[in-house]
Amino acid sequence: MSRPRVPPPEVRPYLGELVRRTRAVCGPRPVSVLAVGSLALGDYRHGRSDIDVTVVADDSLPRQALRELADALAHPALECPAAGLELVVYPAGFAARPSGGAGYLMDLNTGPSLPERISFDPGEAPAFWYVLDRSIAHQSGLPLAGRAVRDVIAAPDRPTVLDALRSSVREHAEGEGHVADNRILNGCRSVVYCRTGHWFAKRRAAGIVAASEAEFRPLVTDALRSFGHRRESALALPGVAVRGFLEWVARCVESAVAAEGGPAAGGPAAGGAMPG
Repeated sequence: MSRPRVPPPEVRPYLGELVRRTRAVCGPRPVSVLAVGSLALGDYRHGRSDIDVTVVADDSLPRQALRELADALAHPALECPAAGLELVVYPAGFAARPSGGAGYLMDLNTGPSLPERISFDPGEAPAFWYVLDRSIAHQSGLPLAGRAVRDVIAAPDRPTVLDALRSSVREHAEGEGHVADNRILNGCRSVVYCRTGHWFAKRRAAGIVAASEAEFRPLVTDALRSFGHRRESALALPGVAVRGFLEWVARCVESAVAAEGGPAAGGPAAGGAMPG
């Protein structure tokens, strides 16, 4: 019999208080509170990883309650022990059906190493982040309170996830503010998902790619070494090698899209996620 999954001890008190404050503000309206991201995949690194939390709430939750929740959870009102908290609140009706949209009621980023951000408009952010998070949550979400994960979050279908991966790889190749090792490890996870249809922790996915792709083994090994450092102490990785790796990742994603019968890059759906 497998042991129940629990968050690592460094973050359990924080998550317990987060659940308590969420219930205090929202009353009976939270349907579930789930740990996602690295906590769900068993690869949380204290001092490096963010804490990713998804709240599924009753559709009737008022806007004022969302603002109160943001105030209650913002660092340092609730001191975050990790690099940051990324918390997304979804309405239950939206979360229960497959979608390629962002669809959130609130998206809160806060913490000692994370730029503060709060949004109540899902049109303000690229949808692909949320599609990937819900896909990972459906597979591996760690319940903190409320109903079981698969009762409240539907899995986006594979073509939708692949389209989101296409946008994610483009963001990691062209976007600003991404640590080089995280670009590599996210790329590894994307490739392994394309091959297997399953989400693996970043370090495990990197091990799979390093074992099968000798050309990229030194770069992936360096990225893993860097990932062992705190975010502000991450190692510099050669820009040309990182770009070449991400170009290879993009080709892997395009091959998976083509195998599903989807449009090629630059086609009608290449610019963003599918409608919700």
